[in-house]
Amino acid sequence: MSSSFFIGERSLEFTDSTDNNFGPVNIAKDVIDIERKAASASVFGFKKRTAVFREGLGSVLINDSYDADAPYLTPERNYDSNDSLSYPYGTAKAIDSIFSNIDYNNLQKAVNDAFQEGLNTRSVLVIYKDHIIAEKYAEGFNKNSRLLGWSMNKSILSTLYGILQKEGKLDVFDKAPVEEWKSDSRKEVTINDLLQMNSGLEWDENYATISDATKMLFLASDMTLSQQKKKAKAAPGTLWNYSSGTSNLLSGILRDQFNSHQKYLNFPYRELIDKIGMHSMLLETDLSGNFVASSYGWATTRDWGKFGLLYLHEGNWNGEQIFDTSWVDYITTPAPDSNQRYGGHFWLNKGGYLPNVPKDIYYADGFQGQRVFIIPSKDMVVVRFGLGNMDFNGFLKEVLGSVE
Repeated sequence: MSSSFFIGERSLEFTDSTDNNFGPVNIAKDVIDIERKAASASVFGFKKRTAVFREGLGSVLINDSYDADAPYLTPERNYDSNDSLSYPYGTAKAIDSIFSNIDYNNLQKAVNDAFQEGLNTRSVLVIYKDHIIAEKYAEGFNKNSRLLGWSMNKSILSTLYGILQKEGKLDVFDKAPVEEWKSDSRKEVTINDLLQMNSGLEWDENYATISDATKMLFLASDMTLSQQKKKAKAAPGTLWNYSSGTSNLLSGILRDQFNSHQKYLNFPYRELIDKIGMHSMLLETDLSGNFVASSYGWATTRDWGKFGLLYLHEGNWNGEQIFDTSWVDYITTPAPDSNQRYGGHFWLNKGGYLPNVPKDIYYADGFQGQRVFIIPSKDMVVVRFGLGNMDFNGFLKEVLGSVE
């Protein structure tokens, strides 16, 4: 509620009737305190929890030791925009472009179909050859609405590692620099194993019950430690196991690459987010000041589209190489034991999981059907946001079928 109200700029009533309208969440009573910039919730008066919004850092669940008056660092942002270029490289009005190889009626039908009742789609954006060729929003949303990407944030995190790799600051095939692992078998785990979800460490990613993932997101003040403390159950590289704890552990390892907390906070914005004009994006942090790399990144649909375009252009953004082209090869290499469905914090179609669309598709994937699809063979990026999954194979088949 705190994030939806203070970041997404949606009302309490709207959020409760959409995002929070399912059981057992809907039995909770929640209130907004605008003066404190906080939201509180309880169930029948029990277990009251409060989340506070901090400018630049997003919302965070607080605990009894939280000091509302304590100073905190915030990322330094650069909101400069190029008003002489149109989307995606600037803010100037786009020049109308009609492609003769596109059946616009079929394309619009494909987009409209994604908004059928029951699908709970909030936005769809289709970009072809750097031009927006289709865009639609549900009632209550528009091109300026910030939307939560959930686990698409994992792909943002991966990109930050790609930038450090390009800069020669680290090698993802090196052993993970975790001091607590150096005296046991976990010392063999590499950063690559973590990026591929192949560490072999215990982890339960289950949102239907109390699990490692839910305890981390709703109880931990330092989310980077949740996976770090887990024991090994298999050798690295032998057991694929999707883990949000792994992504937050990687966020902690990322933080250790900088000699100050301020530099860590600045890095994603300076070297990626603001550099490609994703100025609406906000990465939320935990109580310890770590980016919640597993789950909490907000941006407009168009800005998420820019992220897809960066990968479509193999790391080149309007002439500047953000990460090496080899990073795309890296993140699209299937992780062992993943059935060719997962790479380096990106999902893949190499095994034909989406059977009626090109196998070169890869994508950022978030809870409840958030997607940024990168389709190199078609020079296309497709973005979808909503509150539930849909038939993405059929949707993409329709979209792609409108382009000869």
